[in-house]
Amino acid sequence: MLENEKGREDLEHHQNDISIHHGDKGPTPSSTNDEHVSVAPPPQKEVRQPPSDMDMMKERFSKLLLGEDMSGGGKGVSSALALSNAITNLAASVFGEQSKLQPMAPDRKARWKKEVDWLLSVTDYIVELVPAEQKGKDGKIMEIMVTQKRRDLLMNIPALKKLDTMLLDCLDNCKDQNEFWYVSKDADESEKGVQKNAKWWLPTVKVPPNGLSEASRKWLQYQKDCVNQVLKASMAINAQILSEMEIPESYIESLPKNGRSSLGDYIYKSITVEFFDPEQFLSTMDLSSEHKILDLKNKIEASIVIWKRKMNQKEVKSSWSSGVSLEKREQFEERAETILLLLKHRFPGLPQSSLDISKIQYNKDVGHSCLESYSRVLESLANTVMSRIEDVLYADSLTQEPPPSECGNPDSLEDAAEDAGMGDTNSMTLLDFMGWNLESGGGDAETKNNNSLDSNEETDDKSPMTKPLTANSKKISYVDKIEGGMVSPTARH
Repeated sequence: MLENEKGREDLEHHQNDISIHHGDKGPTPSSTNDEHVSVAPPPQKEVRQPPSDMDMMKERFSKLLLGEDMSGGGKGVSSALALSNAITNLAASVFGEQSKLQPMAPDRKARWKKEVDWLLSVTDYIVELVPAEQKGKDGKIMEIMVTQKRRDLLMNIPALKKLDTMLLDCLDNCKDQNEFWYVSKDADESEKGVQKNAKWWLPTVKVPPNGLSEASRKWLQYQKDCVNQVLKASMAINAQILSEMEIPESYIESLPKNGRSSLGDYIYKSITVEFFDPEQFLSTMDLSSEHKILDLKNKIEASIVIWKRKMNQKEVKSSWSSGVSLEKREQFEERAETILLLLKHRFPGLPQSSLDISKIQYNKDVGHSCLESYSRVLESLANTVMSRIEDVLYADSLTQEPPPSECGNPDSLEDAAEDAGMGDTNSMTLLDFMGWNLESGGGDAETKNNNSLDSNEETDDKSPMTKPLTANSKKISYVDKIEGGMVSPTARH
């Protein structure tokens, strides 16, 4: 009996040990053991909150202040270049996915508006002194100097923001369209649509068998006109800012000492002939690839810099002196600038030239850096939207039968596709879209951009990229003329 009771007690103690080991609250009701074990609740996972706008802003500006060198080792770039890179990288991350003619995703759109405002906010503190009147306590009017945002920033930042809004609105207007759609690049050949440019990585466009309706076709043409005006305005602003940037000494030191060495004998002789025709000159050049066009552009820009430097130092004996007369030098420079202007109009998608890259890299003016990079990314977006619209118009043109008079011409369909959607680009101007009041006053920038575009645009008035903008006021000088350093909408990033 005693042995059985002792065995029963040992068994109960063994069960209590097992229950405690497995985390039970205590012994079973039948147990005589009063020992209790407390078990801690499982740890809760911390929910990480997304960073606030203030934290993100601090991170952005700390990177800018350190010149993109977060190690703090002092190896960063200048503040101007860091700011330019920040705007460029932001645009690349936001607009890089714009492969279709459709509205931007709300989160990407909100991010772009918020962060570009952060980066442009530094221009609010770039000021200059301007005269103003102040009334004293005795009633006398005194002239004093007050601070005001620098004139180029005061004029161009609001204009660029307006162009930005116009582009985003154009994309938003495409949300209700249902007459064209996109097919993935990985789809079967029988299901794929068409594409104007051979960009295999982009989805192709399909339209109904009978093409777009007349209303949709006119609507797309109107959107193209809007984007075309934005493209020309952003190119003009970018060109104006680049022309105002100083040419770095490192670029000048890399140049040969005369224009003939820069251009080569054939090009130099073609430019310095007695009777010069820029169109005839370009027709004799090999412009079959982007590399060859860019090489010609680099040579022309280098020769312009060389000739200008020779004229500025004509009375100083230096290695830049030359025996060519001043009048001839000015004539050669004007011809080279005409060629450069025609190249920029015909090939607006060229990469940056060596001169443009050098100017951006060595620029120290933060205001110029903001204007150049902002106008450049808007130019890039406008070019992208223009390409998406032209893809749809091209797909629509292929569904249309050629006129009877051209049925025997094998190139008629291609010509019709090239002319699709060109329309009358003079029907509306940038000023109509932006709502600027030209009658409100003049300005002191009237002599900057008024005298070389008119004589050249008659030679190519069928192209929407060569139409001058209609402007009756000299105040907005960058609208009157597209000149200097037009850089690539697609190859700058």
